[in-house]
Amino acid sequence: MPELPEMETYRRLLGERITGKTITRADVQREKTVNLPAEAFIQRVQGRTIRSVQRKAKHLLFHLDNESVLLLHLMLGGFLYYGSETDKLDRTAQVTFHLGGHTLYFHGLRLGYLHLYSLEECAQKLADLGPEPLDPLFSAVSFGQLLSERRGILKTTLVDQHVLSGIGNCYSDEICFDAGILPMRKIPALSSTELASLYQSMHAVLNEAIRYGGYMEYPLYKGDAFTGGYNERCKIYDRGQDPCLRCGTPIIQEELASRKVFYCPRCQK
Repeated sequence: MPELPEMETYRRLLGERITGKTITRADVQREKTVNLPAEAFIQRVQGRTIRSVQRKAKHLLFHLDNESVLLLHLMLGGFLYYGSETDKLDRTAQVTFHLGGHTLYFHGLRLGYLHLYSLEECAQKLADLGPEPLDPLFSAVSFGQLLSERRGILKTTLVDQHVLSGIGNCYSDEICFDAGILPMRKIPALSSTELASLYQSMHAVLNEAIRYGGYMEYPLYKGDAFTGGYNERCKIYDRGQDPCLRCGTPIIQEELASRKVFYCPRCQK
């Protein structure tokens, strides 16, 4: 599932390409992907200009010129492609927006969604999200205080969007590995030094992932060599039985609260 770095990559790249463009035609191939009857959805977005592309946690927000917002959550398997009729992917898109000579394709939204809201409705939908990990106002002290109120397991807390917004399976494991802490540790047992290390690792891992384009499998557009560049830089996630890059010990893969979890039994304490 795309997480904060992947959606931030989309925000930056799409913002450069579609801001100020008008949706000349919209198509809905899967009505369950949108929150209105297909024809009503099309009528409300067709002819509208995209003013800006923003990100909140794992969501993208497309702000339109009529003060409405398209809220996108890719969930598991969703991804975007921006291209022409000649270089489009040989895959079904659930929604397509024609933007002049290019088209924005919304792929893999069997579990994800693209909903149209007013500004107020959108704010309500996102109101219960936790703080953004990279928000400049979210300090190490704030992070320590936030976790000190929790009693659960570290991994499940990091991926809880009501606690922190934007971190999922991949980056929770990467953060714990960078900090040298086992993801199944109980939060009350973490020392202040370990909490400080987690905060520093959270910033280091997420910023590096953003710098290298996240881990998306598919490029956003033809010739895109940036999106997904972090995929080969993952140090622990999805590397079960591979040797740890620090010590050579085989990486362990287990399941924790129905989620995959990867860790090094020697490097992480």
